[in-house]
Amino acid sequence: MAAPQVTLQSITGVDVELRIAGAGSRSYAFIIDWHIRFVVAFAWLIVASLLYAGRLSVFDGGESPWDRGYVVWVLLPMSVIYFGYHPILEMLMRGSTPGKRMAGVRIVTRTGDIPGPGALLLRNVFRLIDSMPFVYLVGLVAVVFTEQHVRIGDLAAGTLLIIDRDESERSFARIAPTRGLDPQAADLIHELLERWNDLDENTRVQLARTLIARVDKTVTTEELARWTPHALRTRMKQLLNPESAA
Repeated sequence: MAAPQVTLQSITGVDVELRIAGAGSRSYAFIIDWHIRFVVAFAWLIVASLLYAGRLSVFDGGESPWDRGYVVWVLLPMSVIYFGYHPILEMLMRGSTPGKRMAGVRIVTRTGDIPGPGALLLRNVFRLIDSMPFVYLVGLVAVVFTEQHVRIGDLAAGTLLIIDRDESERSFARIAPTRGLDPQAADLIHELLERWNDLDENTRVQLARTLIARVDKTVTTEELARWTPHALRTRMKQLLNPESAA
């Protein structure tokens, strides 16, 4: 059965289709991520306990389970590792995690862009609801019965989980920054170059000038107005690949 798709319109007016990940891909990614964060958090518990108290736990020998040093140096970091795994890595990895990468999926907004920190944090706060009453039952039911396979956290944050296995299948968030080039701008430039011959000259020139003005602050609007279509196209190629002068 083919994966459902969502169609978005880019700045060039060309529709971009993104395949939405289903319950299977989500579950696979979550299981991998859960094992990673559990192993790392448990390893911290063991190592930090041994370093702090010389034994696995300061709870041995009748000591208070709320020893302040133990809480600060052992339990608190362990909790941050376990509960902060998803939001922290999703922000650092632009909507992905190790598990999501292995499963070939990533988070995007409903406009196909990279989610901001606010959306990612909100999405993860709602894990509390999605995980109820056990083993993510609420979230799984929502994924199965919603048209775009979203859990409650996705509905609240305005996000989608898309299939991102094949690098030829592009979203606005796919291209990584190139020497400070914004990922969305890089993706739009790449798309405009691909569609260059399909667009009329006025449209492609206006779009090229808009994109270059957005990302290249060394060029003034007056200079761009004098550039030929060939010069505009060449500059966009250089922005994507600074080593290329083609």
